[in-house]
Amino acid sequence: MAHREPAVTEEATIGKLVVDASRDVSNLIQSEIALAKSELRISVKAGGISIGLFAAAAFLGLLAVIMISIAFAYFLHMTGLDLAWCYLIVFGAYLLLAGLLGAIGVRMVKKVKAPERAIEQAKENKLLLKRN
Repeated sequence: MAHREPAVTEEATIGKLVVDASRDVSNLIQSEIALAKSELRISVKAGGISIGLFAAAAFLGLLAVIMISIAFAYFLHMTGLDLAWCYLIVFGAYLLLAGLLGAIGVRMVKKVKAPERAIEQAKENKLLLKRN
């Protein structure tokens, strides 16, 4: 039988361990950044497509409102009113609806307040950091 000598294992120095650890951390950070970039590309692409689809839906919704408005005016015309008056009535109805929605929106905006507690907490943190 041949006699084998034990494999010599080299003891790693602290310096080598630090260099290896910093290299591994650097590689890990670079990998995380690459992963985040690839995820963002997918998200941005999906977001762009979604925005385009929402815009198309909004445009078709606008066309639908125009068509239903014309239909409503013609239904009013069936009562015997002149067509111009029917369009004017539909216009007035939309104007009243817009005014109502605007008034509700103004009321809701007046209820909006600044985040007072968060602002106070930020001021306190700023003072604490200045002291230290």
